[in-house]
Amino acid sequence: MKSDLKLYLPGQPPKSHVAIKTLHQIRHEQLQQEYEIAIIDVLVNSQLAKAKKFFAIPTVIKELPLPIRRVIGDPSEKEKVLLGLELFSST
Repeated sequence: MKSDLKLYLPGQPPKSHVAIKTLHQIRHEQLQQEYEIAIIDVLVNSQLAKAKKFFAIPTVIKELPLPIRRVIGDPSEKEKVLLGLELFSST
């Protein structure tokens, strides 16, 4: 089964690099490499951002497997991302 995480960022400021690194760490440490990660710069792909109707950037979206889940805001807190995308339970 294909699994996707998409990280939508506003260009390449230093915080973007931290967000990318954190998402890759989560993939490696928690998800056993099962997810493909796409990094989308909304400054370059503004039409895509409009089509997704974003309210805030950065946003991480888990599109597959369904249901679609989003984490809006700073994705540097691993537990927040894992819980928000329903990739594990803290209980």
